[in-house]
Amino acid sequence: MCGIAGLWDFEKRVDEAVLVSMRDTLVHRGPDDSGVFVDPGGRVGLGHQRLTILDLTPAGHQPMSCEGVWIVHNGEVYNFEDLREQLTARGHSFVSTSDTEVILKSYHEWGLGMVERFRGMFATVLWDANEQKLHLLRDRPGVKPLYYYWDGKRFVFASELRAILAHPEVRRDVNLDALVLYFKLGYVPAPLSIFSNVFKLEPG
Repeated sequence: MCGIAGLWDFEKRVDEAVLVSMRDTLVHRGPDDSGVFVDPGGRVGLGHQRLTILDLTPAGHQPMSCEGVWIVHNGEVYNFEDLREQLTARGHSFVSTSDTEVILKSYHEWGLGMVERFRGMFATVLWDANEQKLHLLRDRPGVKPLYYYWDGKRFVFASELRAILAHPEVRRDVNLDALVLYFKLGYVPAPLSIFSNVFKLEPG
């Protein structure tokens, strides 16, 4: 289990201290390593708390990058070794033995269509600095959680609500419809969360 967090601020530069505080709320999900990345443009930031399971070396550190694309990843792509062999045959080389690097190289080879090849449980965020696009991906069964917040000025995401709420400009208005559903069902169904502008990324 790892933890991911980050944001795209459309108004001002990312405050790295805020990004670090968001990431640090997830230390229980990955106490072995941590990292942050702020895009040179200053508007996009990624944070990661790592639980080292695949590739215990620093080569598996995240955020990880390849040719202008950055990734933070939680979970595991079970068939990553088969995909690695396919990518190697297509001319890609690897510096780690992690599935995270395989996802990166898969994106370069197949684009977002790569997810059709993945078998596993994952919540993954890719920042494509070349295209200036942020991609959020979640496994089909929805095993790994991923939340996001949007208020028209900033897009904030994380593995858990607490990381999103660590951003000082995230509003905490309770979603009354979600509250009613919670009392009715015993849980808040996706894509809603208990907060008005925070949503669960739906599976798949």
